[in-house]
Amino acid sequence: MTLLFKYYPYNVHNMDTIDAMRTFAAVAKTSSFTKAAERLGLSVKLASKYVGQLEDRLGVRLLNRTTRRISLTEVGAAYLERCQSILDEFDNLEAAVQDKHTTPKGTLLISAPTTFGEMYLTSAITDFLNTQSEIIIKLKLSDRYVDIVDEGFDLAIRVGKLDDSSLIAKRLAPARLVACASPGYLKKSGIPKHPEQLINHTCIIDSNLRDGVQWPFQENDQPFSVKVSGAFHVNSALASRNAAINGAGIVLSPTYVVGRDISAGKLTAVLTEFEPPKLGLYAVYPHNRHLATKIRVFVNFLSKRFSNTPDWDQF
Repeated sequence: MTLLFKYYPYNVHNMDTIDAMRTFAAVAKTSSFTKAAERLGLSVKLASKYVGQLEDRLGVRLLNRTTRRISLTEVGAAYLERCQSILDEFDNLEAAVQDKHTTPKGTLLISAPTTFGEMYLTSAITDFLNTQSEIIIKLKLSDRYVDIVDEGFDLAIRVGKLDDSSLIAKRLAPARLVACASPGYLKKSGIPKHPEQLINHTCIIDSNLRDGVQWPFQENDQPFSVKVSGAFHVNSALASRNAAINGAGIVLSPTYVVGRDISAGKLTAVLTEFEPPKLGLYAVYPHNRHLATKIRVFVNFLSKRFSNTPDWDQF
C-alpha cells in the first residue's frame, strides 16, 4: 500500500507533536489507552487527545477503536514503523546531548527476575542511589520474559543463556545451577552418586527453570539431561529453596538462591562433578538505543559489585 501522507507534515521539533507520536506508539504497542497513559505518566484523557490531534494533522485514522479493543489500521501499522524510527532517532539525539553533562540524571526503568531482584538487586540499587542524587530507578520484578523494547524498559537483568541477538548484553557475573538438599533428607534417602540415580529420589520442581523436569547435567564435557519427578512443583526459586531446607527433597537451583544456605550448612550440594555448563548474569539493552550515561554508570556499578566470584558462589 502506498501512503498518501508525508511523514513530516509538521515541524518535528514541536514537543506536542513528539508527545503525540510517542503516545500513539505506546497505545499501539499496549492496545490500551489506559496502559499507555500509565507508562507515559499521562492521564487517559490527555493520551486520547494526543492521538486524536495526530490523526487530525495527518488526515487519516491510525487506530480502530471499539468498546472491547484497540487495533491499528493498515495505515496506522505502516505509520507506526516510521514513527518509531523517528522517536528512536530523537531519543538518541537527546541522550547524546545529555551525555555531555558530567552528572548522570533521569529515570531508569529496569526489569529483573523476582528472586534475584529481591535477594541482591534491591540492595545494590539502594547503594547505587546513595551515590547518584539525580537518578530515579523504577524496578519491575517478574519471572516472565519481558520484551524490553516493546514494553519501554531501559535495560533488563537476565540470568541464563541469551537467545535474543537483537540485544546488547554485558556479562556481570557467572551464574551456576547446583543440585542440593537438606542434610536431614540426604541422611534419610541417601546421597545420589550420579544424576541417573535421581529417579529414586523426590525432587522439588521449580517450574521457572527453562528445562522444567528435565534437569541438565554434564559428564566428560558432554551435556545430558535427566527427567526427575516429585510431588511439589512451584514457580518460585525461593519457595523451592525453602522446601528443600525443610527436607522436601532435592532441588536444582541457581547458586545465588542457595549458595549462602550451602555455606551455612542448611543445604548440602550433591552431584557437583556433574554440574551443568555455567550460565551468566547479564545486563541487556536494545541495540538501537543510545547508551545514556545513566545506563552506563549503573551497568558499570553492577559489574564491579558482582564481578569475580560473587559471595553466593563462595561455598
